[in-house]
Amino acid sequence: MTMWVFGYGSLVWNPGFEVAERVLATLPGYARSFCMRSIHHRGTEENPGLVLALDECVKSRCDGVALGVADHAREDVLAYLRERELISSAYLEKMLQVTLRDGRQVEAVTYVVDADHVQYCGGLDLEEQARIIARAHGGRGPNTEYLYNTASHLAELGIDDPDLNWLTRRVKSLEE
Repeated sequence: MTMWVFGYGSLVWNPGFEVAERVLATLPGYARSFCMRSIHHRGTEENPGLVLALDECVKSRCDGVALGVADHAREDVLAYLRERELISSAYLEKMLQVTLRDGRQVEAVTYVVDADHVQYCGGLDLEEQARIIARAHGGRGPNTEYLYNTASHLAELGIDDPDLNWLTRRVKSLEE
């Protein structure tokens, strides 16, 4: 049985592990948004950036990719993901059902935001998000790189995210 990982942000363009199968997928009940302050990868404690997270929202859905992991790599991939995604405990690891583009329904390892965590910042308006993203820089590089890579890779896959599109245009204008 294949282990699946649901990607909706940087896992879409930088999974960091060998992907055996990649399929467009939809996760119901969650919305992708810049609702988590990044104090490690895309910002610092003194100047936090923002990263995408899945916020539970009953009437929403998130389009992303399901990444299939070969059976022999399962334990190594889980260890890698936990080190990468659970760095500050702001994400919760959950097994959630996603629907693959070909109609299959599978359980996928999914990282969702802990709304009770200090890094949670749901509800920021898009203009404030743009200002934060435009100036933040962390251990993995500028926050703008994270935004631009995610938005462009989602677009290449045919996944439309109006908020990310708006943020991309606005952050580029702030950089000029």
